[in-house]
Amino acid sequence: MRKTVRRAAGGATLAFALLGSTAGVAHGAPATLYAPSALVLTTAHGQGTATSPERAVILTCAPGTTGTHPASDGACAALARVKGEFGSLGQISRGQPRICTREYNPVTVTAKGIWQGKRVSYEHTFANECVKSAEGAAVFEF
Repeated sequence: MRKTVRRAAGGATLAFALLGSTAGVAHGAPATLYAPSALVLTTAHGQGTATSPERAVILTCAPGTTGTHPASDGACAALARVKGEFGSLGQISRGQPRICTREYNPVTVTAKGIWQGKRVSYEHTFANECVKSAEGAAVFEF
């Protein structure tokens, strides 16, 4: 009787050991190969964020290009070109003819959210709408 109990206990232990070693083997595939990129963009007349935003849009670039931004494809392409560095957006329009007046009517833009899996918080005040359009590429044109 003792040998039977020992064999049964040994068999059960062996079965649990084998099941336990294979229990965590199955791995689920990732939902997407791209890190998420979703932003809330705002514009406001005035200097700094003390003024209330006049317009706000959502821009999602990954896993797909969606959102309420009117030119989401162009905005995502511009951000991808500068690797998510909002301060570098002006480099895209350099060399293209754009004549802006020197009037000072400040426009503040913000971008908050996630770009390629990293948290982003950007704020910049442009001298006027024309300068914002020239240096903000398609990202802040809404």
